[in-house]
Amino acid sequence: MPEVDVQIGVAKIRKWATSESGDSVEVVERPQGGLSLVMVDGQRSGKAAKSISNVVVRKAIALLADGVRDGAVARAAHDYLRTMRGGKVSATLNIVSIDLETETVVISRNSHCPTILVREGRISLLDDPSEPVGIRTWTKPVITESPIAPHTYVVAFTDGVLHAGLGQGRQLDVLQVVREHLAAPAQGDEPAQRLADALLSGALDCDQGRPGDDISVAVVAILPADADADQVRRISVRFPTRIKRVIQDGG
Repeated sequence: MPEVDVQIGVAKIRKWATSESGDSVEVVERPQGGLSLVMVDGQRSGKAAKSISNVVVRKAIALLADGVRDGAVARAAHDYLRTMRGGKVSATLNIVSIDLETETVVISRNSHCPTILVREGRISLLDDPSEPVGIRTWTKPVITESPIAPHTYVVAFTDGVLHAGLGQGRQLDVLQVVREHLAAPAQGDEPAQRLADALLSGALDCDQGRPGDDISVAVVAILPADADADQVRRISVRFPTRIKRVIQDGG
């Protein structure tokens, strides 16, 4: 397999006038090599939804770190939420993995939101019917696998993107945004974070800057490695928040 540069970009914002986002996004290294991204949207919004999404994302991350396969992880997260909450609450669950053991990209969906796969310049909409976790007994994920190859992108998002602007008769054309950002002259080399930011920005524009739902966008990109680049692995996080108390210098 040629040298590649795996990038993950995430952009998320909470629903307008709420104190907490009900979406949770986490990344974990796989014990056999690679990375997994887990994105969960808890039912409702605010703190109640956050508690639901935290339950699911923690279970999924722990199992992935133990080497459990993605499909089994999704089923176990479903069973756990259903047991903990008596089958009365739901959450959407997306897992996107770069599995270096099988040299494949594994996309696991328990969500009504489609996922976009871009490979060799072709854009595919992964929108087979899929149920959220936590409610029905026999819920299972819809799984897609694709060989790891340069110029591959996976774009996943929560339903805040789908709902953006609907109250004003507007809707974000996600596929068009992806096409525009991956077109020449970039020729497929758009950084993952820049594409995630563009999709979130488009959704916010549709909502006139006041999101009607929690919005999360996650982009996993596999790009050709720069032969002159160092081999340092990096994580960068920006987390705007408020604190209740300010401690003065010397206080």
